[in-house]
Amino acid sequence: MVGGCRVEIGQIIVLNGAPRSGKSSIVQVIQETFDGAWMNLGVDVYARITPPGYRPGIGLRPGGERADLEIYLPQFYAALYESIAAHSRAGLNVVADVGHHDAYSKPLNILADCARRLAGLPALFVGVRCPIEIILERRAQTSAEGYVTGSRDDPAPLPVRLWQDEVHKPGIYDLEVDTSKLSPAACAEAIRQRLDAGPEATAFRRLAQMRAD
Repeated sequence: MVGGCRVEIGQIIVLNGAPRSGKSSIVQVIQETFDGAWMNLGVDVYARITPPGYRPGIGLRPGGERADLEIYLPQFYAALYESIAAHSRAGLNVVADVGHHDAYSKPLNILADCARRLAGLPALFVGVRCPIEIILERRAQTSAEGYVTGSRDDPAPLPVRLWQDEVHKPGIYDLEVDTSKLSPAACAEAIRQRLDAGPEATAFRRLAQMRAD
């Protein structure tokens, strides 16, 4: 209930993939072209509210490079997904781009816990795939400070390879798109068609059950 009026539950779309796989471009198309208000609660947005000393926060790369920050990640992710759920219950649609993995210094099982927090809500889990060669090209065109790019001596740096190897485990999705083959607009259209035509999304339900098991 909002203001004494019953509201419809908002749709949730979670895009999962490696950095530079094209997730944020799909988010932009969804916000600009889908009906209704679509709130962006992804990794870049969350980074802006994370204190500098705790960054990259939920964007922490695979490889266990900052074990001192890992203790905060279950809380960060729990708060993010509870916020996603709260927006949905308030009748707002949510699109979130994230990079889930469990390649920390020890397993944290965060994705299954996040799935549990979306129980009973309409949530579509989309795997955003892109070959490493394309990701390396996109990284080379990015001038962001601290961004890992390839070089002549190390054309495919370990952090990039780790993202590619770890981000799609266990690979349970409702839909997968490949941004090397589809434009952001075409990816968004595939998502729209999946929402319109079904079948019912079950990925988060299955991921939550993995936690229970």
